[in-house]
Amino acid sequence: MKVTVLGCSGGIGGAQLRTTSILVDHDLLIDAGTGVADLPLADLALIDHVFLTHSHLDHIAALPLLIDSVSDLRSKPVTVHATAATIDILIRHVFNWSIWPDFNVIPNRERALMQYQTISIGQSVRLGTRTITALPAEHTVPAVGYQLDSGAGSLVFTGDTTSNAAFWPIVNAIANLRYLLIETAFPDEEKVLAEVSKHLCPSMLASELRRLRLAPEIYISHLKPGQIELTMSEIEAAVSEFKPRMLRHGQVFEL
Repeated sequence: MKVTVLGCSGGIGGAQLRTTSILVDHDLLIDAGTGVADLPLADLALIDHVFLTHSHLDHIAALPLLIDSVSDLRSKPVTVHATAATIDILIRHVFNWSIWPDFNVIPNRERALMQYQTISIGQSVRLGTRTITALPAEHTVPAVGYQLDSGAGSLVFTGDTTSNAAFWPIVNAIANLRYLLIETAFPDEEKVLAEVSKHLCPSMLASELRRLRLAPEIYISHLKPGQIELTMSEIEAAVSEFKPRMLRHGQVFEL
């Protein structure tokens, strides 16, 4: 399994700042933020599955344009996997004909360009040799994280989340865990904002990571532009024993 980071920033502003999207092999996306737009059209047409963590714009921004752009290049629908609550938000607020066409019924329901597939926390989807499992997340809207398991190894992506006691017992039971991608959106001076928006800051991250019983490589995502250096310096001071690194645009993991 090849996992390529198309975007991992908490905002935009320059060639290296793309919002959350992760390409798995050539045919699967975890989230569909602005990083998807960097893919050539031929690569976009190969994407069969999109697993959404939640409905916020930085995680779905490219999804409507993706479906539209490949509509004449595919013979089967793109399957969007998400919780029932997230699907409901997409139907009501995005693919509603006011913001964007409803590709779930274009050209008709029998030959739609997009289809929804509900996934629940703890549920796994098997695609070839890959298993994608929805993990609990705690955010301002219904949200999940994901475990990507090749059989030989696993990568866990928390998605957007704040302190989440339900997450760690599940992660600690993943025997082949190799990589943990965890968000930290704000520096400690904005801890109140992190709490209200249900993100993490370095001191909160430290409390979370001390629940970890395994030793994966740890990468930090969702850093806000303009605060990257400050937040990473605080993270390194708070959890140096975990050797955290900043997740980067274009980074590749092999599992």
